[in-house]
Amino acid sequence: MSGEAMLIEAARIIAKRRVAYGHPASSMAAIAARWSVTLGTPVTPATVALCLIDLKLARLAHDPAHADSITDIAGYAAVLREVVTQHQQEGI
Repeated sequence: MSGEAMLIEAARIIAKRRVAYGHPASSMAAIAARWSVTLGTPVTPATVALCLIDLKLARLAHDPAHADSITDIAGYAAVLREVVTQHQQEGI
């Protein structure tokens, strides 16, 4: 799969998840709230996206050719962009 095709696939997955779970910023905020309780320390939506990217990087260390993890990293990077943009628009 070409890089361009992989990015198109990542965009398709994001669109599908948006229908299932709502806007990525809202989804990451809900996860951040849960992780904040679990970890006993504040977690931001951006941190959630970064941690999910890190999870995929750890998996890629085991198998650098795992296409789904590479695509997921691209998707989470796009989600991070949406989370940061939402955060900036809200003036937080």
